[in-house]
Amino acid sequence: MLQHQGGTSAGKGLKLVESSAAPSGVELVSSYQTNRVGDPMDLVALAGQVQKGDDFVKANACNKLTVIADQIRYLQEQARKVLEEAKRDADLHHAACNIVKRPGNMYYLYQRPSGQNYFSIISPKEWGPSCPHPFLGAFKLQHDMSWTPVDQVEKRDAEIAIMDKLLSHQTALPPHAGPNFKGLTE
Repeated sequence: MLQHQGGTSAGKGLKLVESSAAPSGVELVSSYQTNRVGDPMDLVALAGQVQKGDDFVKANACNKLTVIADQIRYLQEQARKVLEEAKRDADLHHAACNIVKRPGNMYYLYQRPSGQNYFSIISPKEWGPSCPHPFLGAFKLQHDMSWTPVDQVEKRDAEIAIMDKLLSHQTALPPHAGPNFKGLTE
Protein backbone atom coordinates (compact mmCIF):
# COMPACT_ATOMS: atom_id res chain seq x y z
CA MET A 1 0.00 0.00 0.00
CA LEU A 2 1.35 3.44 -0.90
CA GLN A 3 1.97 5.85 1.92
CA HIS A 4 1.34 9.35 0.70
CA GLN A 5 2.53 11.31 3.73
CA GLY A 6 5.83 9.52 4.33
CA GLY A 7 6.99 9.69 0.72
CA THR A 8 7.65 5.94 0.49
CA SER A 9 6.17 3.28 -1.66
CA ALA A 10 5.78 -0.44 -1.68
CA GLY A 11 6.13 -0.17 -5.51
CA LYS A 12 9.60 -0.48 -7.06
CA GLY A 13 11.40 2.85 -7.06
CA LEU A 14 8.26 5.01 -6.75
CA LYS A 15 8.65 7.83 -4.24
CA LEU A 16 6.09 10.57 -3.82
CA VAL A 17 6.93 14.09 -2.68
CA GLU A 18 6.09 14.69 0.95
CA SER A 19 3.10 16.92 1.38
CA SER A 20 2.94 19.97 3.59
CA ALA A 21 -0.19 22.02 4.20
CA ALA A 22 1.77 25.26 4.40
CA PRO A 23 5.38 25.12 3.19
CA SER A 24 7.29 28.09 4.56
CA GLY A 25 4.13 29.08 6.41
CA VAL A 26 2.06 29.79 3.29
CA GLU A 27 -0.66 27.51 1.93
CA LEU A 28 0.05 27.36 -1.81
CA VAL A 29 -2.57 24.80 -2.84
CA SER A 30 -5.65 23.27 -1.38
CA SER A 31 -4.59 20.54 1.08
CA TYR A 32 -7.88 18.79 0.35
CA GLN A 33 -6.94 18.42 -3.33
CA THR A 34 -3.39 17.26 -2.65
CA ASN A 35 -4.07 14.87 0.25
CA ARG A 36 -7.18 13.11 -0.97
CA VAL A 37 -6.91 9.61 -2.33
CA GLY A 38 -7.33 9.93 -6.07
CA ASP A 39 -7.72 7.53 -8.90
CA PRO A 40 -5.47 4.49 -8.29
CA MET A 41 -4.69 4.43 -12.03
CA ASP A 42 -2.87 7.77 -11.60
CA LEU A 43 -0.37 6.04 -9.31
CA VAL A 44 -0.04 3.13 -11.74
CA ALA A 45 0.68 5.59 -14.55
CA LEU A 46 3.22 7.38 -12.35
CA ALA A 47 4.89 4.06 -11.51
CA GLY A 48 4.99 3.26 -15.25
CA GLN A 49 6.79 6.54 -15.90
CA VAL A 50 9.37 5.68 -13.25
CA GLN A 51 9.89 2.24 -14.86
CA LYS A 52 10.26 3.84 -18.32
CA GLY A 53 12.79 6.29 -16.88
CA ASP A 54 14.76 3.40 -15.37
CA ASP A 55 14.67 1.54 -18.70
CA PHE A 56 15.94 4.61 -20.57
CA VAL A 57 18.73 5.17 -18.05
CA LYS A 58 19.80 1.52 -18.36
CA ALA A 59 19.67 1.64 -22.17
CA ASN A 60 21.67 4.87 -22.23
CA ALA A 61 24.31 3.46 -19.89
CA CYS A 62 24.45 0.24 -21.94
CA ASN A 63 24.96 2.23 -25.17
CA LYS A 64 27.77 4.27 -23.62
CA LEU A 65 29.45 1.14 -22.25
CA THR A 66 29.22 -0.48 -25.70
CA VAL A 67 31.05 2.51 -27.21
CA ILE A 68 33.74 2.26 -24.52
CA ALA A 69 34.08 -1.50 -25.12
CA ASP A 70 34.56 -0.83 -28.86
CA GLN A 71 37.21 1.78 -28.04
CA ILE A 72 38.98 -0.67 -25.73
CA ARG A 73 39.05 -3.31 -28.49
CA TYR A 74 40.42 -0.72 -30.94
CA LEU A 75 43.12 0.37 -28.48
CA GLN A 76 44.04 -3.27 -27.79
CA GLU A 77 44.45 -3.83 -31.53
CA GLN A 78 46.59 -0.68 -31.81
CA ALA A 79 48.74 -1.84 -28.87
CA ARG A 80 49.18 -5.24 -30.53
CA LYS A 81 50.34 -3.55 -33.74
CA VAL A 82 52.77 -1.31 -31.85
CA LEU A 83 54.28 -4.32 -30.09
CA GLU A 84 54.61 -6.27 -33.36
CA GLU A 85 56.30 -3.29 -35.05
CA ALA A 86 58.63 -2.81 -32.07
CA LYS A 87 59.67 -6.48 -32.25
CA ARG A 88 60.23 -6.24 -36.02
CA ASP A 89 62.26 -3.04 -35.59
CA ALA A 90 64.38 -4.60 -32.82
CA ASP A 91 65.01 -7.70 -34.95
CA LEU A 92 66.03 -5.53 -37.91
CA HIS A 93 68.35 -3.41 -35.76
CA HIS A 94 70.08 -6.64 -34.69
CA ALA A 95 70.72 -7.74 -38.28
CA ALA A 96 74.39 -7.69 -39.22
CA CYS A 97 75.51 -4.68 -41.22
CA ASN A 98 78.97 -3.60 -42.37
CA ILE A 99 77.92 -0.05 -43.22
CA VAL A 100 76.63 2.89 -41.18
CA LYS A 101 72.85 2.91 -41.44
CA ARG A 102 71.46 6.36 -42.21
CA PRO A 103 67.81 7.39 -41.81
CA GLY A 104 66.00 7.96 -45.09
CA ASN A 105 67.82 5.17 -46.95
CA MET A 106 66.52 1.83 -48.19
CA TYR A 107 68.22 -1.34 -46.96
CA TYR A 108 67.88 -4.89 -48.29
CA LEU A 109 67.81 -7.83 -45.92
CA TYR A 110 69.41 -11.15 -46.92
CA GLN A 111 70.10 -14.41 -45.12
CA ARG A 112 73.37 -16.35 -45.20
CA PRO A 113 73.35 -20.17 -45.25
CA SER A 114 74.36 -20.04 -41.56
CA GLY A 115 71.04 -18.33 -40.78
CA GLN A 116 72.58 -14.92 -40.13
CA ASN A 117 70.48 -12.03 -41.44
CA TYR A 118 72.35 -9.04 -42.82
CA PHE A 119 71.63 -5.72 -44.48
CA SER A 120 73.00 -4.56 -47.79
CA ILE A 121 72.54 -1.43 -49.85
CA ILE A 122 72.42 -3.56 -53.01
CA SER A 123 68.93 -4.62 -54.11
CA PRO A 124 68.15 -8.05 -55.58
CA LYS A 125 67.45 -6.31 -58.89
CA GLU A 126 70.96 -4.83 -58.86
CA TRP A 127 72.43 -8.24 -58.05
CA GLY A 128 70.50 -9.82 -60.87
CA PRO A 129 70.95 -13.60 -61.24
CA SER A 130 74.19 -13.51 -59.24
CA CYS A 131 72.38 -12.62 -55.96
CA PRO A 132 74.48 -14.51 -53.37
CA HIS A 133 71.83 -15.16 -50.68
CA PRO A 134 68.06 -15.42 -50.26
CA PHE A 135 66.38 -12.01 -50.15
CA LEU A 136 64.11 -11.48 -47.09
CA GLY A 137 62.81 -7.96 -47.68
CA ALA A 138 63.49 -4.28 -48.25
CA PHE A 139 63.08 -1.67 -45.52
CA LYS A 140 63.45 2.08 -45.24
CA LEU A 141 65.10 3.37 -42.09
CA GLN A 142 63.02 6.27 -40.77
CA HIS A 143 64.36 9.28 -38.87
CA ASP A 144 62.82 7.93 -35.65
CA MET A 145 64.94 4.78 -36.27
CA SER A 146 61.90 2.65 -37.05
CA TRP A 147 61.78 0.48 -40.16
CA THR A 148 59.13 0.68 -42.86
CA PRO A 149 58.64 -2.28 -45.22
CA VAL A 150 59.06 -1.29 -48.88
CA ASP A 151 55.36 -1.86 -49.67
CA GLN A 152 54.37 0.68 -46.99
CA VAL A 153 56.99 3.35 -47.73
CA GLU A 154 54.76 5.48 -49.99
CA LYS A 155 51.93 5.55 -47.44
CA ARG A 156 54.30 6.29 -44.57
CA ASP A 157 56.01 9.09 -46.52
CA ALA A 158 52.60 10.65 -47.24
CA GLU A 159 51.68 10.51 -43.54
CA ILE A 160 54.99 12.12 -42.57
CA ALA A 161 54.47 14.85 -45.19
CA ILE A 162 51.05 15.66 -43.68
CA MET A 163 52.55 15.86 -40.18
CA ASP A 164 55.40 18.05 -41.45
CA LYS A 165 52.85 20.35 -43.08
CA LEU A 166 50.86 20.46 -39.84
CA LEU A 167 53.95 21.34 -37.82
CA SER A 168 55.10 24.04 -40.24
CA HIS A 169 51.63 25.65 -40.40
CA GLN A 170 50.56 25.21 -36.79
CA THR A 171 50.11 28.93 -36.20
CA ALA A 172 47.77 29.14 -39.21
CA LEU A 173 45.27 26.63 -37.77
CA PRO A 174 42.07 28.28 -36.54
CA PRO A 175 41.29 27.92 -32.84
CA HIS A 176 39.03 24.89 -32.59
CA ALA A 177 38.33 22.47 -29.75
CA GLY A 178 38.01 19.41 -32.02
CA PRO A 179 40.41 17.81 -34.49
CA ASN A 180 40.83 19.84 -37.66
CA PHE A 181 42.86 18.42 -40.54
CA LYS A 182 41.07 20.32 -43.31
CA GLY A 183 43.47 21.50 -45.95
CA LEU A 184 46.35 19.32 -44.79
CA THR A 185 45.81 16.71 -47.49
CA GLU A 186 45.06 19.15 -50.28
